[in-house]
Amino acid sequence: MAQSFSVEEIIRRPASQVWDTLTDWSNAHRWMPGIDRMESHGDTVAGTQLTFQARGADRTTTITRCDVGRSITLRSVQGGVTADYTYEVHDLGDASRVTLVASCNFQGTWWRVIAPLLRLVIRFTDGKQLKQLKALVEGP
Repeated sequence: MAQSFSVEEIIRRPASQVWDTLTDWSNAHRWMPGIDRMESHGDTVAGTQLTFQARGADRTTTITRCDVGRSITLRSVQGGVTADYTYEVHDLGDASRVTLVASCNFQGTWWRVIAPLLRLVIRFTDGKQLKQLKALVEGP
């Protein structure tokens, strides 16, 4: 899969608090742009499916990898687009370094033609996630 973007933020809270907020799916709409609601259909482990509403459409994503407290990968498949979003939380003591790497694969001629534009849109929209997560975790 080709990387669409990578971002990083230092959040001035312990890694456990950042992880708990990151994986509180009922509050994902507060830091994931375009998400209206999200809910889990099981524990936060590999294989669990999450459903969410984005731009008026119901969608699903699956946790494909989870190292509790450290990293999680969410995979969404929509039409000819497969997207993996990998979040990592690194403990810095009284702060945390959080990274997000988004990778996308496009199947079919049409999707491959517009892939560069889609990667830009994804970077512009979802590249803000960690700044919004930071604001939520650190509070006012």
